[in-house]
Amino acid sequence: MVSVINRIFKSCIVGSFWIVSSFGISVVGTGTVLAQQSSYGNQDVISDILVQGNQRIEVETVKSYIFVRKGDLYDEKQVDRSLKSLFNTGLFSDVKIGRSGQTLVIEVAENPIINRIVFEGNKYKKDDKLYEEIQLRPRIVFSRSKVRADVSRILDVYRKGGRFAASVEPKVIQLDQNRVNLVFEVTEGPKSSIGKINFMGNKIYNNDDLRAVIRSRESRWWRFLTSDDTYDADRTAYDKQLLRDFYRSQGYADFRITSAVTELAPNKEDFFINMTVEEGELYHFGEIKVESQIPDLKSEVLQLLVFTRKGKLYNSELIDQTVEYLTDVAGLKGYAFVNVRPRISRDRENKAVNITYIVNKAPRVYVERVQINGNVRTHDRVIRREMRLIEGDSYNSSKMKRSEIRIKGLGFFKEVEINQVEGSTNDKTILEVTVEEQATGELSVGAGYSSQENLLFDFSIRERNLLGRGQDLRLGTRISGRRKEVDIGFTEPYLMGRQVVAGVDVYFRDNSFREANYEEVSLGMGLRTAFPLTEYIVMSSRYNLRRDKIDIPTSLLGATRSPFVTTNIGTFVTSSVGYGISYNTLDNRQKPNRGQNIVFNQDFAGIGGNVKYLRSQATYNYFVPVYGRWIFGVKAEGGHIMGLGRDVRINDRFFLGNPRIRGFEQAGIGPRDDVTRDALGGNVFYKGTLELYIPLGSGARELGIEASAFVDAGALFNVDLPNTLVNTTGLTHTVVGDTMTPRVSAGVGFTWMSPFGPFRVDFAKAIMSNEFDKTEFFQFNIGTRF
Repeated sequence: MVSVINRIFKSCIVGSFWIVSSFGISVVGTGTVLAQQSSYGNQDVISDILVQGNQRIEVETVKSYIFVRKGDLYDEKQVDRSLKSLFNTGLFSDVKIGRSGQTLVIEVAENPIINRIVFEGNKYKKDDKLYEEIQLRPRIVFSRSKVRADVSRILDVYRKGGRFAASVEPKVIQLDQNRVNLVFEVTEGPKSSIGKINFMGNKIYNNDDLRAVIRSRESRWWRFLTSDDTYDADRTAYDKQLLRDFYRSQGYADFRITSAVTELAPNKEDFFINMTVEEGELYHFGEIKVESQIPDLKSEVLQLLVFTRKGKLYNSELIDQTVEYLTDVAGLKGYAFVNVRPRISRDRENKAVNITYIVNKAPRVYVERVQINGNVRTHDRVIRREMRLIEGDSYNSSKMKRSEIRIKGLGFFKEVEINQVEGSTNDKTILEVTVEEQATGELSVGAGYSSQENLLFDFSIRERNLLGRGQDLRLGTRISGRRKEVDIGFTEPYLMGRQVVAGVDVYFRDNSFREANYEEVSLGMGLRTAFPLTEYIVMSSRYNLRRDKIDIPTSLLGATRSPFVTTNIGTFVTSSVGYGISYNTLDNRQKPNRGQNIVFNQDFAGIGGNVKYLRSQATYNYFVPVYGRWIFGVKAEGGHIMGLGRDVRINDRFFLGNPRIRGFEQAGIGPRDDVTRDALGGNVFYKGTLELYIPLGSGARELGIEASAFVDAGALFNVDLPNTLVNTTGLTHTVVGDTMTPRVSAGVGFTWMSPFGPFRVDFAKAIMSNEFDKTEFFQFNIGTRF
């Protein structure tokens, strides 16, 4: 028993010793760590951070970029991170981090400040264009990485312009106070033109056919007005899409481009473009169906509206047109966010494409808000009053497009875009109207030469958007070899907040009408107003009061004068009222691409004064795209004036010739004196024009050059004069050329909106003319502005 107790006691003692020893070891071990830590901290704990070399940048700013703080252990990884962080700021050209005892020393060399940026050697790209592309600016920190990035941007600009041989060398000129001037020395090199465009794998269409489809062109000397013969990677990608669209519009649904390789010649001046294609099989449309998930839009009705018909040659353009048209039809019903998706399946055995147009379900949408962006000067109300949709209206795609056309028609904005954005709920939309304003004020002094007026000088000041309210105010003078004019006009487009246009004009004119050899001095004023009857029909009215003095030029006092003209000498007062009605669906008033415009005007003179007549005029213009950007225009005009109780005077008659009918001189058509060859005008005229507006290359468009081919036809006849008259010397004068037989001319014309003003050149050949008409092959008009 005792021995057992002794063994247990000994065990407890031993166990206790082990526990104590264990705790002892533990304590000793912990003490060693602390001792070591204490020793390590005395040697490697950072007691201070010293920044050296900084001039502009504060010490605390430098410290804010590092990952080490006072009291931290020195850690190589954190120091390395701090070094990279300081370099990445772009503020320093060099950074060193070291230790001096327990002090962390940071030595920096600050990047200099840019004083000035200069471009040298650039000729084809102006300084301001290159300056827009780079990121560096004066008074910011110079950085070599930013310089390299800017060099790359400048090279991209030249490559997009076809100059792949261009090189840019940046040079730094050191200045005092740690400043530099940065010079980009540019070597532009020649344009890298397209030497050859090759197609491989094509069997149905030859290489010339495909070259006519794409935008890129092989370099030729006559393409100096276009940039389509210079290589552009973006244009090549566009060419690939044009090829796909072409083949798929001709029935080749499986067409694909297997490769497109572009090679640059060693001289870096010529590119060779090689495209390999697989044309595939010819397809036709198969089964065509429409599935509408909108109750208001019946599938049976929509089925009648598709452009794709079974059996017709497959054409991807017809599919896109159908989707767009069905979307517009849904928009007319108020479904703004409808999604029309064509489901296409190929029947390769029968070479047919089956299509099901799925009109997905969508809620009817209402306009929640009209939001106008981009107008800095123009008042919101000037834009809002042209909107055909306002808050609370049911959405209508046709009205939205019409609103965009009306806002563009103001002429106050370079760009107008209306987008629909989802509103606060699914059945609401926000119409975002984004505009980019353009200058509406015009102050010009001009001098030039015209084939009709010889030397001319003009001064005009006009504001088409007065104080941003849409009002039009103008003052102009014009002096040339045959006229002196001064006119003042003001137009209020919304009188008293209503959709009524009101305007007033005052003018003085001293004209020498050389074609008829008489002079006319006029002083007059006019009041006018207009208001809409419908969205497209406008009614107008006017009142004019004019005093005219007609005389014979002193240079003809001793010469043979036409008795048909001298009977009109005197002073006359015309007091007239008139009205007009117009129908206008043109998409753009200044440069229409589609739509028509019909105008009828009638004026009655005889409310006072000593001139009485009834004059009627009508014009018709129609424009339609015929292929891409090719626009076909039809223009027709006619007029009739009838004297009331007296003959129509020469200054009230119509005259016809250039520029209405090109190929003839001004007033070169119609009745005239057989002796003096003076134009006598006529009481009736008609004219018509067929004109095809030809799209030129992008280079010509950038220069503002447009071209057209035209055919003009018309006639002037029926003059209130006896067939013969005898002058004071007994010489008999006869009226000749008084016939309604049409005169016809054909030609081409070019318009250039040059930096010196508008320049118009017409080459027209008179195909049908009367022996007494005066023809003219070449007409031009140029004005210089300074």
